[in-house]
Amino acid sequence: MTLYSKIIGTGSYLPEKRVTNQELTEQLAAKGIETSDEWIFSRSGISARHYAEPEQKSSDLAVHAARQALAMAGLQPDDIDLIIVASSTPDFFGSFPSTACIVQRKLGMSNHCAAVDVQAVCSGFVYAVATADSFIKSGAHKKVLVIGAEVFSRILNFDDRGTCVLFGDGAGAIVLGASSEPGILATKLHADGRHADILSVPGNVSGGAVAGSAFLYMDGPAVFKLAVSVLEKVAHEALEHAGMRADQLDWLIPHQANIRIMNSTAKKLGLPLEKMVVTVDQHGNTSAASIPLALDIAVRDGRIKKGDNVMMEGVGGGFTWGAVLARM
Repeated sequence: MTLYSKIIGTGSYLPEKRVTNQELTEQLAAKGIETSDEWIFSRSGISARHYAEPEQKSSDLAVHAARQALAMAGLQPDDIDLIIVASSTPDFFGSFPSTACIVQRKLGMSNHCAAVDVQAVCSGFVYAVATADSFIKSGAHKKVLVIGAEVFSRILNFDDRGTCVLFGDGAGAIVLGASSEPGILATKLHADGRHADILSVPGNVSGGAVAGSAFLYMDGPAVFKLAVSVLEKVAHEALEHAGMRADQLDWLIPHQANIRIMNSTAKKLGLPLEKMVVTVDQHGNTSAASIPLALDIAVRDGRIKKGDNVMMEGVGGGFTWGAVLARM
């Protein structure tokens, strides 16, 4: 029997603290930084974002999303035999212990399942799903919990209006299960380290202190240009691998970074904008959490139904990009 992996549960979580453009504008004005709701929205499509409380870590957000996904799948935590967490804002310096291991502990798991983090920034969830899909198809694992979780508010420079208005915190999760029916139809992953400098946190820990900068840096125009170029290509690669056409897609869920990039991708694929799931307006850019957050919202509000073909794709620092084509 041919083994496939299929999405059998989704979940998401947003911190309670919601910050609108107007509220953020007022906070920045107090520091002498001028911006406006119109300035932010016209450039990004963002109206609001959520920020975690100081005591909340990526693992805390991840656990909330994971519990929802497990409940939808009808599973208990110990039914999971692999946890993969995608995050650029792990719980600890040096990224160890892994956030996946912390999630395992906070879920109360005692089955000693494998747990690992994946780092591909905003492409992290796509990379994590592709990894989980390969493990399941190999027969090594049967039920995998895949999570994207971020607290990007911790690495934002609120003196830089070009970046601090764009990002938010959140988590999204799916459960992938072994299936005799096709679920994940195709995955395609890419990276180009020549562009590592255009989106980064250019610092490191040395002697117990931060050397360089611990704030996010982004060359906006360069990221925009690359993103628009690669998203269309990788979507077509995934479709070709699955033997499908773009007009067979029911839904497009791009990384929720910028509405202009998202609209451009949909148009290049020949998809009406009504077939694209959009949450960037209310969540901002939640990096690795953005795709599973949007997926869960569209599943729970009834837009995405069993049997629908869904294209999920993202771009991130590295420079990384990838796509997952799934049948729900």
